[in-house]
Amino acid sequence: MTRLLALLLGRLPIGWLQLTHNRGRMTAALAGVAFANVLVLVQLGILGALNGTVAVGYAPFRSDIFISSSDANTLTDGSALSRRVMYQALADRDISAAAPLYLGNVDWTRHDGSIATMIVYGLPVEAQRFAGDLVRNDLPTLSVPDTVLIDRSTRGADTEALALVSPATPLRFEVNGRTMSATESFELGGSFTADGSLIVSDQTFLRMFPSRIAGTPSHILVDVIPGADIAQVVENLRERLAAEPIHVRSIVTAMAEDLNYQTTQRPTGVIFGFSVAMAVVIGLVIVYQVLSTDVADHLAEYATFKAMGFPHSFFLGIVLEESVILGALGFLPGLATATGLYQVVTSLTGLPITMTGTRALMVFVGTIVACAASGALAARRLQTADPAELF
Repeated sequence: MTRLLALLLGRLPIGWLQLTHNRGRMTAALAGVAFANVLVLVQLGILGALNGTVAVGYAPFRSDIFISSSDANTLTDGSALSRRVMYQALADRDISAAAPLYLGNVDWTRHDGSIATMIVYGLPVEAQRFAGDLVRNDLPTLSVPDTVLIDRSTRGADTEALALVSPATPLRFEVNGRTMSATESFELGGSFTADGSLIVSDQTFLRMFPSRIAGTPSHILVDVIPGADIAQVVENLRERLAAEPIHVRSIVTAMAEDLNYQTTQRPTGVIFGFSVAMAVVIGLVIVYQVLSTDVADHLAEYATFKAMGFPHSFFLGIVLEESVILGALGFLPGLATATGLYQVVTSLTGLPITMTGTRALMVFVGTIVACAASGALAARRLQTADPAELF
């Protein structure tokens, strides 16, 4: 390692030699950097899971344009809107089709007797074009009353048993006093607001939720004709429906605004974002303390070099060398630990937490930059110091 660093730096790797001179302190410093990396990576992983679950919520359906009530900030909140809006939208010559989407939550009893919160998507069976890839082929089977498609990745559910669900071996259960039959399954997974999902026809949805009526869907899905500019059609619909208390957006914009709201307005997103910032600050403090202590312990050596006429850039190079080494070596155990924690959290919660290459690279670069900044701060005391005082 010493030879490699000497080759890379073109001089004796003084920083590396100072670190390895006291291996106990170096180990403690690496543990501190690794701990800070674990904090940042875990918080970013959970924040990434929140982002992923937002996209998962839109997976059972598709459309070009998404119409919601004006107070709907996310997919699952907001008031219902009038079905009249759908017919007004269909009057636009650039609109090829539209369909209502109904959403609701129900409790579902797992195999062990515990209760799971399921989000229910209600779509007309004839609106197959608006079904997502996960359920499009099975949507026509929902024409049978009280038939559902069930999410076999529901948190805490018997995944193997749900995978065996079929028309020949349906899973029967009771929801809101009605006996439902799951005849097919799909794989979606839980989120921060629900443990799993059910897909039903609009008619079955209205039977599951007697207080809901067909004339007030949760959202309206709209498709434009081939070749039409979606952004222009959105503007046209906003003008046409200006008197209605609704929000017209492309589906891409709706998902982006949903994600932005959940990460900046909802307590969960704000807390995780704040936790990431705190983890970065903790990491900076740890590395600064380590490097500052190291500088203080080697003041006599630095004073000797300074008296010999070495410039401040020489000392800064040594401290930066130490900080970069600590950042690089401390990142590896932090990455390994965080990856293991991802698997533990995923197995316990069902949230899609995975270590991505982009996230690992981003944290590695951030670690090096943070360590370098801490090293620069720690080296400031050498800049104006008098060699006589340093002795």
